Amino acid sequence: MTITSQDQKVRGKNSYTFDEFLEKRSSLDWYKNDPILQKALKKYAGAKYEQIHNELQHFSSAVSSRWNPLAERAARPEARPSMLHFDAFNHRIDRVVRPMETHQLEKEVFGAGLFSSKMPAWESFAKRMLIHQLGEAGVACPLTCTIGLIALLEQYPNEDIPELEQILQHTKEGLEGDFAIGAQFMTEIQGGSDLPANVLEAVPDGKYYRLFGNKFFCSVAHADYSVVTAKISGTDKVSTFIVPSWLSGDKDKEKRNGYEINRIKWKMGTAELPTGEFQYNGALAYPVGPAGKGVAIAAGIVLTLSRLEIGIACAGFMLRAAREASLYGNFRTVFGKKVKDYPLSVRTLKKIEDAAHRTTAGAFKIYHQFLFLDQPLNAGIPVDQPIELRKQLFNLRELVLLQKICATNEGAEVLRDAISVFAGHGVMEEFSSLPRIFRDIVVNEQWEGPRNLLLTQIYRDIQRVTDWYPSADFVANVLEGASQETIDRFAEQLTDLLQRPVCGEVSEASMEAAEEWDVFCDSFFKAYQKIALEELQ
Repeated sequence: MTITSQDQKVRGKNSYTFDEFLEKRSSLDWYKNDPILQKALKKYAGAKYEQIHNELQHFSSAVSSRWNPLAERAARPEARPSMLHFDAFNHRIDRVVRPMETHQLEKEVFGAGLFSSKMPAWESFAKRMLIHQLGEAGVACPLTCTIGLIALLEQYPNEDIPELEQILQHTKEGLEGDFAIGAQFMTEIQGGSDLPANVLEAVPDGKYYRLFGNKFFCSVAHADYSVVTAKISGTDKVSTFIVPSWLSGDKDKEKRNGYEINRIKWKMGTAELPTGEFQYNGALAYPVGPAGKGVAIAAGIVLTLSRLEIGIACAGFMLRAAREASLYGNFRTVFGKKVKDYPLSVRTLKKIEDAAHRTTAGAFKIYHQFLFLDQPLNAGIPVDQPIELRKQLFNLRELVLLQKICATNEGAEVLRDAISVFAGHGVMEEFSSLPRIFRDIVVNEQWEGPRNLLLTQIYRDIQRVTDWYPSADFVANVLEGASQETIDRFAEQLTDLLQRPVCGEVSEASMEAAEEWDVFCDSFFKAYQKIALEELQ
C-alpha cells in the first residue's frame, strides 16, 4: 500500500486544543467575576462600598489582564534575580539584576499609592488581595515590608531625625511620583526567628548609628529603605533602626550605604523576590522607637503586619486556585465526561471553593477588627487599658497568629488539590500559575515565624493572661455567633490543654499534648472562619 502525501497529512492528526479554556481564563476579571469578594467588600466597606467598587472595576482589569502576563514572564527560571557586584571600572555596586517585567510591574503596583492617606483602607485591602493573586511576582513581599516600615515610622515619629519624616513621605505618599520600597532585615545566621540572639552591632555616631556585622535573610534586597534590628554597643538588648540603601545623591552612582550584598539566595518559592545575605561595614542607620525595645517593636508592629498580610495573600492564592480549577473542571473531558461530573472531582472542587471562601471571609473579618481598634499595634497588651479593650486587643493578636499558621497550611493543601484537578498538566509550569503559587505559599508558611514557633507563642500567650482573661471567655468572644455547644466544646478542650505539658520537657505525654494543641488551633480557627463566612450570607 502506497501512502500519499495527502494521507500523511491526515493520518495521526490530533485536532484537540485548549483554546477554549485559555480564552475563558484570559478573559476572567478577578474582581468582577468573584461574587464572594464583592459580597465581603459590601459588608465591610459600608458607605464607601460604591466608591471602592467602582474603583476596583478599573484596577482589577489591570491586575487580571496587564499585570498577570508580566508576573508570568518574570517567573521564568532564566529571569531569576542575580547579582552584579562590580561595574566595568572595578567599582563595587552590588546591583540586584531583575527582569524588565518585574521593574514594570513594580513601578505600576507601587505607583498606585496603596498606602497613601488619600486611599480608603478597604480599597487598599481589596486591591492588595487582588495583587496577591499574582503570587509573589516580585511585588507581594515588598508591599508587605513597606506596610510595616510605614507603620513603624508613624508609631515612633522623631523630630530630631528629619530624615525619618522624608522616608515616611517617600514610602507612603511618594516624592515627585516615585514611591519608595521598604524591607525588613532581622534574621541572622545563628538565630533564625530568635531575634534576642542578634549580634549585629550598632555603634553610636552622634544622633545616628553605624552598623557592623551580618544579616543572613534579607528579602527585598533591592529596597530603598530597610528596618534592621541590632544591639547598641555595650548593651544586650535589641534596638530598631531604619537604614537607607543609598545616601543622598548616591543611588544613581550605585554607591551603597556602607554595606555589601554577598549573594542572592536560591529559594524554592518566591523566586522573583531577591533575598540576600548582607554585610554591614559602617552603614548609616537612624534609630526608631525606644532603645532596647527592638524585639517588642519588631514583633508588635512589623511582624504583626507581615503576618496579617500573609493571611490576606493566602485568601488571594486560594481564590485564584478555586477559580482556575473550576474553569478547567468545566472544560476538560476525560473518559467521556467532564471532570466536574465525577463525584470525587466535584468533591475536590467544592473543598477548594469552601476553603477559599472561608479564608477570604476570615481575612476580611480580622482586618475589620484591626481597623475598628484603630492602631492596635503595640509591644504587648497595655495594662492601663480598660479590660474589655485589652481583651479585644488580645483576641486580634491571637487571631493574626492563628490565621498565619492555619491559612498557609491549608493554602498549601488547596493549591495541591487544585493542581490535581489539572492532572499531569497541573505540574507543568507553563500551563498554569498553580505550581508557582504553591511554592510561594510554602515559603510564606516559614516567613515571620514557622508553625511550631507560633503555636508555642499562642499557647504561652493564652496561659499568660488567664488571671484577667479566662480561657472560656476567650473562646466565647472569638467564636461569638457560634452555637453554645460549639463554644462549650472548644472551651473545654482549651481549658484541658492549658493544664497539659504542651510546652514541657519532651515525653510521650508532652508530644501527645502538642499534637492535640496543633489540631485544636486548626479546628478552632476554622470555626472562626466559618462564622465569618456565615455572616456574609
